[in-house]
Amino acid sequence: MFLLRPRAYFLVGLLLILSTLSAVAQQVRFAGRVTEAKSGKAVPFASVFVPGSSQGTTADENGRFTLTVAQPVDSLGASALGFTPLKKAVGTQPTQTVNFALGGGGGFTLGEVTIRPPGEVENPAYRILRLVQAHKNKNNKRSLNTYDFDSYNRLQVFLANMPRDPEEGSLFEQIQNVADSLGALGDTTSGRVALPIFASEAISRFYVQSQPRLTREEIRHTQMHGLAPREGSVLSQIMGTSFQDWDFYRNWQQLLGKDFISPIADGWKFTYEYELQDSVFLGSDYCYRIAVEPRRPADLAFTGLIWINAETYALRRVDLKVSPSVNLNFADNIVVQQDMVASSAGPGLPRRTHVELGVKPLKKSPAFRAEFTTINSDFVVNQDRPAEFYTLPIETLASAYETPPGFWETHRPDTLTAREQGTFATLDSVQRLPEVRTVLDIMDIAVNGYYRAGKLDLGPVLSTYAFNSIEGHRFQLGFRTTPAISRNWLLRTYLAYGTRDGRFKYGAQVSRILDRRTWTVATVERRHDIEQIALLDNAYALENPLFEASARLGNIRSSRPLLRELTSVSLQSDLFRGFTQKVTLRHQQFRPLYPFAYYTDEPRPGAPTEDNFTLSEIVLESRYARDQVLVQSQTQNRRYSIGLMRWPVFTLRYTMGLNNVLGSDFKYQKINLLVTQSVKFGQLGRTDYILDAGYIPSTVPYPLLKNHLGNQTPFYNAGAYNLMRYFEFVSDKYVALQLENHLDGFLINSVPLLRRLNWRLLVTGNVLYGGISRANRAINPTENQFGEPLPTFQALGRTPYAELGYGIENIFKVVRIDFIHRLTYRDSPGARNFGAKVSFQFKL
Repeated sequence: MFLLRPRAYFLVGLLLILSTLSAVAQQVRFAGRVTEAKSGKAVPFASVFVPGSSQGTTADENGRFTLTVAQPVDSLGASALGFTPLKKAVGTQPTQTVNFALGGGGGFTLGEVTIRPPGEVENPAYRILRLVQAHKNKNNKRSLNTYDFDSYNRLQVFLANMPRDPEEGSLFEQIQNVADSLGALGDTTSGRVALPIFASEAISRFYVQSQPRLTREEIRHTQMHGLAPREGSVLSQIMGTSFQDWDFYRNWQQLLGKDFISPIADGWKFTYEYELQDSVFLGSDYCYRIAVEPRRPADLAFTGLIWINAETYALRRVDLKVSPSVNLNFADNIVVQQDMVASSAGPGLPRRTHVELGVKPLKKSPAFRAEFTTINSDFVVNQDRPAEFYTLPIETLASAYETPPGFWETHRPDTLTAREQGTFATLDSVQRLPEVRTVLDIMDIAVNGYYRAGKLDLGPVLSTYAFNSIEGHRFQLGFRTTPAISRNWLLRTYLAYGTRDGRFKYGAQVSRILDRRTWTVATVERRHDIEQIALLDNAYALENPLFEASARLGNIRSSRPLLRELTSVSLQSDLFRGFTQKVTLRHQQFRPLYPFAYYTDEPRPGAPTEDNFTLSEIVLESRYARDQVLVQSQTQNRRYSIGLMRWPVFTLRYTMGLNNVLGSDFKYQKINLLVTQSVKFGQLGRTDYILDAGYIPSTVPYPLLKNHLGNQTPFYNAGAYNLMRYFEFVSDKYVALQLENHLDGFLINSVPLLRRLNWRLLVTGNVLYGGISRANRAINPTENQFGEPLPTFQALGRTPYAELGYGIENIFKVVRIDFIHRLTYRDSPGARNFGAKVSFQFKL
């Protein structure tokens, strides 16, 4: 290193100043406007450049531009999509005005490749996207108070990638022979074919209120072909517009339980690359055609084309697909195409939507491919209706399945292709094959757990046999009635027997649907069976089938079994959409099948004790789910929640125990609040949380307190404390927060070697604050009258119970492994401070 002397500093500085002055003296500034030669209208986003160099700029939306060059040039050029490029001679003056009038307007091809060096010329598509954002509120259909329309929906499902020569005599050969004779196989040159297995059509009227968002769909006509679900089932109802409501003005598009970012989302520039390709007419609308692709191929984003109206900057058309690099299980070849039309009030509404989705379990295995087509018409906007109108989100009219001959040919808004006509004819033929009916029965058992036998459903099939340490071999038979017997009455019943305890168990439940619009249902239930205290009052947590099966089988003595006799009467109804009220009168008798006792008098040594108890209760429950979509299954007389909800779900439950009523032993109160929600955090994935709080201001034995659900099984359960033992902690006042954040491909997608594995990261956390009163500690003795110890429990201290976990899901597409650390109460007897849990899940 060397130092410059002061004189050298002066010479260097002088040279820099002189060179700067020289450069300034040679600069030339051009300004002007680019217009159409014929009309004089501005040409927005035209390119202005110095021919033969990389110097250039882009005009604004009014065709105006400024361009400064470092030294005099002899000419300037301008070009735009659909126009003939033009060059003009220029002088050497420091400031000049140059206007261009381009000819050849209205063409649809790019006349010249525009050079846009990085850092020198802004991508012209960016200016269009900024204007899309500026006009977003005006063009968004959510700015309409209400809108409704007629909707036609067609769904076709194929079994793709099938061999051209299937096994002789198989069901696939029978379907293929029929399809081949009717021209429904399509291209067979590759030696692989796509067999049609299911198709449906539906015509409905769809109603939407924007604030608050309420929807109603009346399915007026529907038909199904092939391996179809039973008419009136949940699947038959969700084929309508409800699941084709693509809205790219929203930042996130929910597809297959994932959140894909829209190409016109608020953060568009950080997720997508854009290329302005051309300007074209779509009907009478002059539009910019822009290519989009994700900056990072593995992001949950789309690639393809979007068309933007050049006058209103509204989204006019999309032709998008999901990149094969996206971390999705089983899904293959996802395509979304949509055309928008301006409503009478301005904002656009979807006129036609076409979606293709493939599901392939393995790379070389056959795949299911579904094609959805939705065509909307007869739009009516801003026609207000009372909130009661939207009480029933989806309703299938009783006459929906009764269509006269030729109805669909005259009411279908488009024309079927020759292959589609062959598909419908094929499915009508194969639906009568005995093998097809067998497949339908198997599918019904897999989905509903029951086997349809005439007018009865036999099952649940999975409960037919079990083995545990109390009952030994347990055999069970049961059934439920179907709407074929009655649409308003439902009977469920079962009878079970254990070879070790020699007891018969039974259960029966009768429900009467009083009003389907408000889903007012009265239910009477009687049950005599073995239950487990560890699983009582924790029904919401039993969402993992492996955990539930493991907890109920084998040695169940650690979960403190008891014989429970239950009689209950309940009535529930929706006061308004999403707000459900339920009242239950319940009488229960508990006979513990393990050493148990509680003081019946003032808790003290030698006081009288009892080992069983009776309860009479009133249970009041209010549940509010603002955006929940419920559909009614006419084949099961039930309703189901479908789709993801953006708003939290609140459930408030109050239980009052009545003393000396029908032999009851306790007077007590319980209050419980449960809040659940799934929250999207952009690129950081989705977080599911459960907030659970409760208070029992009464003195009762510990089976009536809150027994926090532990997990001594090897299987992970999101609703349990996975390193807590059964009955390790009991509370009469508590608040708990359980979190599960699915990061999807975040971080892992950035590592090339790991990206190929398609693994996904997740983080979990459980925190529980709780306590128990001195009276509730004292009512449960620690030993019986013979001085023998009794099973006991402990309460939380000032420190909360806490777990922190991390894991990997999507291993072999179905395996999830969680690694969990216990952060508090690590020195408790028998405590496990670290554990690994496994679970199996089928997520796309």
